[in-house]
Amino acid sequence: MRIGIVILPDERWSVAGRRWRLAEEYGFDHAWTYDHLGWRDLADGTWFDAVPTLTAAAMVTRRIRLGTFVASPNFRHPVHFAREITALDDISQGRLLLGVGSGGAGFDSAVLGAAELTPRERIDRFTEFLALLTQLLENDRTDFAGTYYRAVDARSIPGPVQQPRPPLVVAANGPRALRLAAKYGDGWVTTGAQATDEATWWRSVAEVSARFSEAAAGRTMDRYLNLDSSPVFSLSSAEAFTDAVGRAAELGFTDVIAHWPRKSSWYAGDEKVLETVAPMLPELRVS
Repeated sequence: MRIGIVILPDERWSVAGRRWRLAEEYGFDHAWTYDHLGWRDLADGTWFDAVPTLTAAAMVTRRIRLGTFVASPNFRHPVHFAREITALDDISQGRLLLGVGSGGAGFDSAVLGAAELTPRERIDRFTEFLALLTQLLENDRTDFAGTYYRAVDARSIPGPVQQPRPPLVVAANGPRALRLAAKYGDGWVTTGAQATDEATWWRSVAEVSARFSEAAAGRTMDRYLNLDSSPVFSLSSAEAFTDAVGRAAELGFTDVIAHWPRKSSWYAGDEKVLETVAPMLPELRVS
């Protein structure tokens, strides 16, 4: 079991830099940030872009893997994003994890003024996004003609440090997205279903995990669980965190992801819980 932490890009670097350094010092295996132009009601407050945030994080850490949670086709074109990925992978010396998802409704999809896509159209777009991004990262030159994306002799030299590309961790819950995760992903990440109680959420996680196993058809892949899609914040206490990691392990997940406690609103909690959890991480990895 590997254990990761999300650090939202909602603080100036004078505050955020300490968190990224501590994430490594505490012993987390990977650290992530959201890739949004704005997220839910936090769009009305401080918010920074994922790529420069991860670049800065790479400069103040040495070991921990760094990732997008998750990159969105709502506002990213694969040609330009592949260049950003190549730079990030180089600056971090091959520590980049590339979380990607289909992009949902909300601020990211509305702020650019484009027409809202249906769920089917978002998956159609995501199919092209994954196909083109994979080609760009694995080849020196790429031509592509799709409904949503085009590329004309796109160049990708020198290519990523990690070969053939940084690991793709594909977010998926629905049937088509699960098949895409199984086809393109090196890992799969799920949030489970929305639920008002913890027991219902854990049942949904078990169900989607079983569906992914069918889609993967025997392929061995890393499986990531976003613990904080549960109605109970995983870092509300050390006991809650220990319980959540244990349940995820029982369901066959190789990785779990929690969120850095915030003062209020989403993921509200006490940073002191992190200080309590950190010495427990080695034992939790083998539980």
